[in-house]
Amino acid sequence: MAKPPKKISLALQGGGAHGAFTWGVLDALLDDPCIEIEAISGTSAGAMNAVVLADGLVQGGREAGREKLETFWRAVSQSARFSILQRTPWDRLSGNWSLDYSPGHVYFDLMTRFFSPSQFNPMKYNPLRDIIVEQVDFDNVCGCDQMKVFVAATNAETGRVKIFDRAELTPDMVMASACLPFLFEAVEVDGVPYWDGGYSGNPPLFPFYHTTESRDILIVQVNPVEREGSPTSAQEILNRTNEITFNASLLKELRALAFVKRLIHEGHLDPKNYRDMLVHIIDSQDLLKPLGASSKLNAEWDFLCHLRDLGRKRAQDWIEQHYDDIGKQDSVDLRAMFEGTH
Repeated sequence: MAKPPKKISLALQGGGAHGAFTWGVLDALLDDPCIEIEAISGTSAGAMNAVVLADGLVQGGREAGREKLETFWRAVSQSARFSILQRTPWDRLSGNWSLDYSPGHVYFDLMTRFFSPSQFNPMKYNPLRDIIVEQVDFDNVCGCDQMKVFVAATNAETGRVKIFDRAELTPDMVMASACLPFLFEAVEVDGVPYWDGGYSGNPPLFPFYHTTESRDILIVQVNPVEREGSPTSAQEILNRTNEITFNASLLKELRALAFVKRLIHEGHLDPKNYRDMLVHIIDSQDLLKPLGASSKLNAEWDFLCHLRDLGRKRAQDWIEQHYDDIGKQDSVDLRAMFEGTH
């Protein structure tokens, strides 16, 4: 028997090329009629996936959305064909997707440590902006009534998260969400400078609390939360601090959600005034953790397709295992997640 469709909201983390994993998740969800995407909040690559999907849905529904996502990621790969960020021949032979030993990556890494973006990139060149402008019709995004879209950026002056709503979205807002301050100058929107949304909302969950019918939030997580052992090399320390930073806002929101849920269940809060949101996570830690941070800059088509396939399979497994949980209960134990922390 066909399963009745259920609505969910998606929260999409940023993670450079690892956003292709999220592409695979979206592809599987769009391919399954029992899942309806009511809203998306996204940061960086998650925001790009969101606006590309919204454009596709307006153009031709689910199938057009799937095609639009593939076209976008293919354009990203084609744009990087002549980049200095390429794997070494040995890495290609050994199947290593990281760029740790790439001379271009080493040079690029050194440049960003000693020079500001205004010094090594005074023309503010950003190929991703050209791709977004070329690939996405923002009139469609702003007029999309199939799903809500929320894009997160960080106000560089206040450090607070800024949520750009679908009705007002522009290419600059999406690029603000993906603006890593060591690579690009802050993106100004209405005179306010913004950096990557990962510093303050990666991804934000609160836009869903009072704007959606569904209580279900499905988080697509591409940044590893846990790693065994203490990093020792300078690069390992930098990579780990970045992972911790870009997960901090999400963990803070999940902890707050767990606290509110407990108060509701214990009768201390009136459920008429506080929604008991249901949390689900498609976790990629075991799949993406071994790839290393430098692989986030690897835009080879074979790698992007590899990530897409991983994401698609993980989403299909999640639907099979947790479809019945949607609308009824969390599929992750938030209390256990924060046990032993204060």
